[in-house]
Amino acid sequence: MGSLGNIAHQGDDLNIQPTIENIAEFLKNVVLVQVAGVDGDGQFRGKIISKEKFLSVVESGFGMSSALFGWDMHDELFDESTSTNETSSNVGYADFTAIPDLSSMRRLPWADNIPFFLLRFVENGKPVSACGRSMIHRLTGDMAAQGFKALAGVELEFLNYQTPSEEGYQDADSRRNLAAFLRNNPPSALRPLTDGMFGYSITRPLVTKDFFLDVINSSIGFGCQLESWHTESGPGVFEGALQVCDFAQMADRVSLFKLLVRSLGTSHGITPCFMAKPVSGLPGNSGHIHLSLTDTSGSNMFAREDPDPNAPWPDVAHLSDTGRHFLAGLLDALPDLMPLLAPTINSYKRLVENYWAPVHLSWGFEDRLSSIRLIASPTCKPSATRFEIRIPGADLHPHYALHALVAAGLHGVQKNLELTLPPSSARTPDDPPLERLPNTLEEAVRRFSAPGSKAREIFDDKFVDFVTSSKAHELRLHREAVTDWEFKRYIEIV
Repeated sequence: MGSLGNIAHQGDDLNIQPTIENIAEFLKNVVLVQVAGVDGDGQFRGKIISKEKFLSVVESGFGMSSALFGWDMHDELFDESTSTNETSSNVGYADFTAIPDLSSMRRLPWADNIPFFLLRFVENGKPVSACGRSMIHRLTGDMAAQGFKALAGVELEFLNYQTPSEEGYQDADSRRNLAAFLRNNPPSALRPLTDGMFGYSITRPLVTKDFFLDVINSSIGFGCQLESWHTESGPGVFEGALQVCDFAQMADRVSLFKLLVRSLGTSHGITPCFMAKPVSGLPGNSGHIHLSLTDTSGSNMFAREDPDPNAPWPDVAHLSDTGRHFLAGLLDALPDLMPLLAPTINSYKRLVENYWAPVHLSWGFEDRLSSIRLIASPTCKPSATRFEIRIPGADLHPHYALHALVAAGLHGVQKNLELTLPPSSARTPDDPPLERLPNTLEEAVRRFSAPGSKAREIFDDKFVDFVTSSKAHELRLHREAVTDWEFKRYIEIV
């Protein structure tokens, strides 16, 4: 575990003004620098380069293969008839230009404090349409021009396993590669850190307190601070709630927090799992997103100064007109945006009844069973008025998901969309059934990619087609896979 002195020093690093001169001075005694961008699956892809190389490309950028947005999470290329950009598949996946983001500088506490910078990707001087960091920063600029700022908080749940070790050995050197273990053992052979269900326990964390404290302390210096951390309902499940900040920064921090937890886990013999539904019959791992808008002075734009006596429902008495339009925009778009909130085959196994995950398009004041939970006065300060979108799992692509939700809400504000769907508290047995959210990736992609989809209003067609292509590839692989369930069920009988 890093000392508190190192952590404080790293925190100071985050406050360095991101000029080339300051960065060069900071790197004076450094030999190597690590850089990484975020790919189409929300994963970091990067490399270690020399300090001299880094300083020579800070302004101009350097080449990285466009295959970063042409292959899946296991480096298998999509159908080459589709392209992530105008030129890549025609010229053998030519380079994009990777531009270091100097303001993202931090150190890697698990790797001798090597400096680390995030990247964004451009092609011919224009942002790559699939680059989530470029996309979300562009939206930030558009919002600033309109006098808006979006704040976000994300809560990530993740199940933690004991990293498998060679038979008879428990030391770190004997720990096995997880993929190699799973080739020869069923997933059920993995052992969670703790047994049973015990959410909000103050005794279960003591079993792994070194890991527990290492994550909390290191998150400070790594610039992805936690507001809270606790056990969740499930064996070996923790939840980390990231401190509220600008939504573009939050997208980065979600990816950084996953990197932090996985990297620290290796030294503690722990394998964190951010799958949406790692174990059948248990609640899944959520990735709830809290959103609010402020004006340029920082005032919450969702809060109403005095309760509205003419509110259509008591649930929105303390919600401003802007907040109501934003909510209407979310409800209007959510069913068409599901591949960005629930991006994998596994995501939809979490979105089932009776497991604290929404299955219908719904909303309500302080309603944890709805798709959108409104949090407002009198249960919080007006300045904390916000929406909690409860659909995403921990497997979300944070840049795509946050961009989609903020853009959908803003679309409602710009169009003055009226809130027509009643809250859960106002529903009666005679009301028609609620609209069911897409419950498979296949259905979600069909809605997302349709000609009149809300996704095509919010994003450009190129991005929608890219995501559609990547998910079609995932669906094809899934259709071809023979599962353990099928083999056990049919081997002897059919």
